[in-house]
Amino acid sequence: MIIHRRRAVLLAASFLLTGCGGAAATPERRPGATAAGTPAAPDTSAPAVSVEAAPQGIPGLGTRTRAAVPDDADQVVVVTGRGRDSPLSTVVLYRRTGAGWEAGENWPAHNALRGWSDHHMGGDLRSPTGVYGLTDAGGLLRDPGTRLSYDRGVGFTSPGTGFEGESLRGSFDYVIAIDYNRRPGTSPLDWTRPLGTRRGGGIWLHVDHGGPTHGCVSIAEEHMRDLLLALDPALHPVVVMGDHASLAR
Repeated sequence: MIIHRRRAVLLAASFLLTGCGGAAATPERRPGATAAGTPAAPDTSAPAVSVEAAPQGIPGLGTRTRAAVPDDADQVVVVTGRGRDSPLSTVVLYRRTGAGWEAGENWPAHNALRGWSDHHMGGDLRSPTGVYGLTDAGGLLRDPGTRLSYDRGVGFTSPGTGFEGESLRGSFDYVIAIDYNRRPGTSPLDWTRPLGTRRGGGIWLHVDHGGPTHGCVSIAEEHMRDLLLALDPALHPVVVMGDHASLAR
């Protein structure tokens, strides 16, 4: 992409210097001479300069949010909430390349029933905004082949119904722990809370059940599987999450 843009800039500069005909001199005429054979005036125009395009950034992230993304993070899952109090959001996985950040598919998602909070508390029914590591996964189903640490067990059974009466069955078939108020390097079922229990925890990416969550982010099962297969600990993946206004700060 950078090569194409460089060619486009050079080509545009060539047109500006030579006009619509695109030729600096006709074959019958010596460079530096006029049609009558007398010396031409010195060419004082500036030479064409190749301008390389700036690396492509992650759209929607403001200065403060970008600064919170670790320098070694080469995979970023961006969860963008529709509004501060909305349970609807989208998820996009970005991968850092030589040309900047390359976006994956745009997946519809749910977040917490009451939207987002900069100071999440247990039971507030809001998802925490911020930038968090993605180090550990698990689920009721067997490991699909992820490179993340994966814990399988019946502890990922999800009984009951959601806020809109939908069944929660299968919601934890696949989960990825979001490193909010937890100890990285442990099972998503580990309930260690470094910030204390009042600040909540157990915030996961998991399978969507068709309605709002208590604080997690949920996407379709096929997309959870795709995400599990894509994330690579060697690329230090993180999630950047919040409503669109918060991410733009």
